[in-house]
Amino acid sequence: MARQMLRRLTLVLALIVAAMPLPASAERVRDLGQFQSVRSNQLTGYGIVVGLDGSGDDNFAYLTQAMRGVSGRLGLQLPPGVNPALKNAAAVIITADLPAFAKPGQRIDVTVSTMGKAKSLRGGALIMTPLYGADGQVYAMAQGNLAVGGLGVSGKDGSKLTVNVPTVGRIADGASVEQAVVSNFDFSEVLRWNLFNADFLTMTRVRDAINAVYPGMARIEDGVTLALAMPPGADTRAELMANIEMLSVEPAERAARVVINSRTGTIVISSAVRLAPAAISHGSLVVRIDEDPLVVQPEPFSRGQTALEPSSTISASQQGSVVTGIGPGASLAEVVDALNALGASPADLVAILEGLKQAGSLTAELVII
Repeated sequence: MARQMLRRLTLVLALIVAAMPLPASAERVRDLGQFQSVRSNQLTGYGIVVGLDGSGDDNFAYLTQAMRGVSGRLGLQLPPGVNPALKNAAAVIITADLPAFAKPGQRIDVTVSTMGKAKSLRGGALIMTPLYGADGQVYAMAQGNLAVGGLGVSGKDGSKLTVNVPTVGRIADGASVEQAVVSNFDFSEVLRWNLFNADFLTMTRVRDAINAVYPGMARIEDGVTLALAMPPGADTRAELMANIEMLSVEPAERAARVVINSRTGTIVISSAVRLAPAAISHGSLVVRIDEDPLVVQPEPFSRGQTALEPSSTISASQQGSVVTGIGPGASLAEVVDALNALGASPADLVAILEGLKQAGSLTAELVII
């Protein structure tokens, strides 16, 4: 008897839990934005890759000038007017990201890309090159052997075969940090936190979540920035920042937006897109022109010449003429089903969505990139 009562009680509890509404999905603060002073910095530099198997820049003027500078630093002076014709070297641009709080002696990855006529960087080695920040200061030194994922070969008859991109390479841990970027996160009066995508409702919820744990700490400056009043000191602030980043916040629903890539025909529709009542008619007009020229032969012994007599056939057809209705407040799934029923291609969908926007039926922002 007791076992039966226990089973019934367990079943009732399971039904109650199943009937309860599921909590809304929440995200961590660290996934919604980042602190203003904690960011990476871009570095760039100009250098030379040597050791190529005849796939270099040859008579590229910038490469010749750079090689004269490199040889001069090594004590080798090239005579004036002598062109080294370096087919085994290539002029390159080096790019890298300097992480926040990177200290001298730490290693970072670099990407090396050709800037001249070099066909491939496979097997090359980068000569020591300084990497500069936006302020013109040297923050790292790059050097090392390149890892190239592409392959390019050519034949004497002009035929070529290229796999991936052989003119771009990468050096893992290829640069050594020489100077740290000064950060004021530990002594500034106010530490700012920036939202990735501007939204006042999400910003308000982040402020409330922080103030619920640390009363009066956070205040909103605009739709992106949140000002945090924190005590000075790196140790104290690091602990507070870690705790704030792990707070859970339910972000606002994403804005209704339709993004169209006009180059590839890719269309992305957010879940908040709704349509007012509308009717769509879509059809494609296909015009076909066939050329079938006739060969006309002259009579025997007439001294005439063989000629081609043009013969063209033109036909036109209307395909896919369908009218589809969309009810009020149609959801994303209903919009997709209606457009699929028309049999529209990605290029046709662009025209349909633009027409719905102009008619006032599409309640979403239309972004064409």
